Amino acid sequence: MSFAREGFGYRVLARSRENRARVGVFTTPHGVVTTPAFMPVGTRGTVKGVQPEELFSLGSRMILANTYHLALRPGEDVVRELGGLHRLMNWNGPILTDSGGYQVFSLADLMKLDEGGVTFRSVIDGASLRFTPERVIEIERALGADVAMAFDHCADDPLDRAKVEDATLRTHRWLERCVRRHRELDGEGSGQTLFGIVQGGAFEDLRARSVEAVTSHDLVGYAIGGVSVGETRDAMRIAVRSAARRLPEDRPRYLMGVGTPLDFVEAVAEGIDLFDCVTPTRHGRTKQAFSSQGLVNIENARFARDPRPLDPRCACPACRGFSRGTLRHLAKSDEMLGAILLTLHNLRFFHALFDDLRAAIEFGGWAELAARVEGDMARVLPPEL
Repeated sequence: MSFAREGFGYRVLARSRENRARVGVFTTPHGVVTTPAFMPVGTRGTVKGVQPEELFSLGSRMILANTYHLALRPGEDVVRELGGLHRLMNWNGPILTDSGGYQVFSLADLMKLDEGGVTFRSVIDGASLRFTPERVIEIERALGADVAMAFDHCADDPLDRAKVEDATLRTHRWLERCVRRHRELDGEGSGQTLFGIVQGGAFEDLRARSVEAVTSHDLVGYAIGGVSVGETRDAMRIAVRSAARRLPEDRPRYLMGVGTPLDFVEAVAEGIDLFDCVTPTRHGRTKQAFSSQGLVNIENARFARDPRPLDPRCACPACRGFSRGTLRHLAKSDEMLGAILLTLHNLRFFHALFDDLRAAIEFGGWAELAARVEGDMARVLPPEL
């Protein structure tokens, strides 16, 4: 099963015999991404502390940047004059730009919403910044990413049905405006494609209605938004399952802002292809590491004289060249290198997990992999290890 249009495409290579998981290839003008895949977050045009060649060597093939933050600084005109996001970031692979829709949720105290769009108060200097669906598409075009996300509205309470329904219907109306403006700007002929976003909170019927509305537009890909915004894990499962099972089989499916290794296992089993989250990089900066033996708080005193690598199964720069004791020293001293090394490690851990997920889909062993991940993530690295 495959789909192709103007330099973009998606093809299913393999399917799991145990669930709805699939391995595929997402093609873009800047290269291909084998899915399921994790996209590191470079909000302001950089994945904090990581050079582009390091990202690639760790396994990154597609990265994400944020329209809202880049519009504030340095501004989309500056990015365009500097050669676009690929040149700005010195990244030759695919890039996706979030639309700023998440900031409608996360910056609720700094914005005013109306049917036309959103007026933000800048987090930098308090200046007014107006986002409409049309304006967002224009900014994303100037930024020049391969994939532009439609401007959506994520309700501030995923369990408040009235709020969720209002936000979901507004998302549909805004998508119509995004699609119109995208096509006015030459659509895929520009080397950029548009993904629509499904909303609906934790309500299965609203998710179904949203999938129907969003997929009525013939887009290259579709995303599931409005998850991991304060709901329970059960509510997240309902949201993902009810949307994913209704999305087209021949297009990439992107779950926005999720999450953790357990989230990945569950969502990939439902047929999700693309993921992004700040988890690995933010945890690295807060002195926490994911490992095959559990979650590690490297500042713990028990690591002070520990000569062993952070994770004996990992060959990232942190595990290959530094001991737990050294990493603890760097973390306790707030040395920049400590945060960088832990970030590199976490990114490699996430990409290695996706390597394992793809292998389990193609060759079997899904149940064993899921059990291993659940066991690893259920504990903190014990003192005797």
